[in-house]
Amino acid sequence: MQRTAPDPRREPDPDPDAPVGLPVLPDLAALLSAAAGRGEPEPVGGSATLCTAACGYWERRGLVTAPDQVLAAPGASALLLALYAAADGAVVLPRPCSGWYASAARLLGRPVHHAPVPAESGGMPDPFVLLETVRRARMHGDTPRVLVLSVADDTTGTCPAPEQLHEVCEAAAEEGLWVISDESRRDLLHDPHDTVVLSPAEMLPDEVVVLTDLRATLVPASWPAALARFPDTDQGAALRTAALDALSALHAPLPGPLACAVTHALGEPGSVRARTATAARVYGVLATALQRSLTEAGAVCRPPHSGSHVYADFEPLGRPLAARGITESGGLERELAPWAARGGHHFGDEPAALRVRLGAEGLLGAGAELRGRVLDAPDPLQLPHIRDSLTALSRALAALTAPADEGDG
Repeated sequence: MQRTAPDPRREPDPDPDAPVGLPVLPDLAALLSAAAGRGEPEPVGGSATLCTAACGYWERRGLVTAPDQVLAAPGASALLLALYAAADGAVVLPRPCSGWYASAARLLGRPVHHAPVPAESGGMPDPFVLLETVRRARMHGDTPRVLVLSVADDTTGTCPAPEQLHEVCEAAAEEGLWVISDESRRDLLHDPHDTVVLSPAEMLPDEVVVLTDLRATLVPASWPAALARFPDTDQGAALRTAALDALSALHAPLPGPLACAVTHALGEPGSVRARTATAARVYGVLATALQRSLTEAGAVCRPPHSGSHVYADFEPLGRPLAARGITESGGLERELAPWAARGGHHFGDEPAALRVRLGAEGLLGAGAELRGRVLDAPDPLQLPHIRDSLTALSRALAALTAPADEGDG
């Protein structure tokens, strides 16, 4: 619940939350290649054709949308920066959360306040903690205007229960906060029949902006493209206009050839739907295997529901880790680097907290050929390179968490 001061350290990875680089779909690559000669620029905020395709994308998810409620941008970070500029106030974030949520606010000099997530899931703060965080922010002279949350949390791989989401939305509305709902990974549910995901825009249609990083599901990880959906109200229209002004000041349109491929992907043809479903299945298998290895070693780790990541708390293993000189999340990151580890300090946690995020990308293998095998395998866990990586992880965890005399022996 403390205000976050600017971090003077340079991050080693400029985009630690970039989606996993799965092989590019051939039809999308062909469309991009065919449009490479397009010379006319894409309008800032997206063309009418692209915004209309985005409307269809959201309507298939239960959100009726008009083209004048949509903005497109070359990446979710640029779009979030424009939203923060338009909202003009302090930002409240869950702890932990994706690192780019805070980075965009700091670029604008906006105060950032973190509110811890509950034990059940990540993605949004406990509603009572949220209210207390807003109260304390105002005591410090700040004016919170924005709450960012995620219904399919990339950091922890979890999805909050609908009743939890409803309570948080009610608390945000009570405090007059705009809600920015990051729904980038809502289509990467590991078990879509067992996990219910609702958009806050269904609960607070007048106060919620939906943000979607299309790299998470529809387009390759190296193609920066993101969308925002604004409320169909006068305030929503004013916020959209202000965000569009910010994007225009940045001169941040989608490249024309990329816009052509993105428009096609937003129609969700069969190949795109099949790739999303396959990615969700593979991530589910691999993230669950990671969580099992972590909990068997004694770490606390929520079962994953969506996406490719898990978030582990090694505090119960603090004594054996300290005996090996590991007393902060950066040390865990270094020890577990082969499994795409990122220390909790990248996600708003205190550096001294022994928490770390691991990702399925650490198991997929290097190069498109190995990653293609994972997508095609009926059971990815039977692939030799994945079995070897999981075995190596278990051994590394056992060595880190065993009593010092046993581990050194």
